[in-house]
Amino acid sequence: MALEVKNWVSDRASLLTPDGPVLLLLHGYGSNEEDLPGLIQYLPDSLPWYSLRAPVDLGNGYFAWANRVTPGNPPADDVELATEAIWQWVDANLDSRSPLIVVGFSQGGLMATQLLRTRPERIVATVVLAGFTLVADQTADERLASEKPRVIYCRGLQDDVISPDAVQRTLAWLKGHTSAEIYSYDGLGHSIDERVMEDVATYLQSVDF
Repeated sequence: MALEVKNWVSDRASLLTPDGPVLLLLHGYGSNEEDLPGLIQYLPDSLPWYSLRAPVDLGNGYFAWANRVTPGNPPADDVELATEAIWQWVDANLDSRSPLIVVGFSQGGLMATQLLRTRPERIVATVVLAGFTLVADQTADERLASEKPRVIYCRGLQDDVISPDAVQRTLAWLKGHTSAEIYSYDGLGHSIDERVMEDVATYLQSVDF
C-alpha cells in the first residue's frame, strides 16, 4: 500500500524543524485529503501540517483507510496494513525526532488511535473526532494501559453512522488505556462543529509540545 500526500503545508513549510511537532490530518471513509484542512483555522497557528490521502481508492476521487463491511468494524487486516502505510510515509517524510499531533475524523479517527496503539512514543497528542477503535489488540496496548496518555474524543449524540457497539467499545478502550477527555454534543450527527473545535483547541493548548 502506498500513501499519497497532498501538499497543503506550503504556507507553513518554514515552520518545520528537526524536532518540532507536526500535525497530521486523517480524513474519513469516502473522502480525501481536501476534507479536513478547513479545521486548521481553529488550531495553533505555529504548527506545520500535512493532510494524508488514504490508500484504498474507492473511485471518483474518494478514498478509505480500510474497506467498510460494517461501519465501526472494518477488517483488522486492512486497518493494520493502513497503519503500516502511514508509518512508512512518516518515516520517509518526517524527521524521526518530530512528535506527531494526530487529528482524525471517523475512520481517520480509528487511524489516529492506531498510530497511538503502535508507536506511542511518536505521538504527543491524539484527537479522535466521531471515530472508534479497532477490535483487535495492538502492540502498544499494554504500555498505554500503564502510561495513560492524554487523548480527546468528541462525538455527536445524534451520530447514526458509528454503531452503538463501536462507541461502547471505544469508550471502554479509552478509559482503560488513556486519560481521555470525552465530549458529546447534543444536536450533532456524524460531523464536526465549532463546539467540537473549541474543545479540541483547548486540549491542544494544554499539551506540552
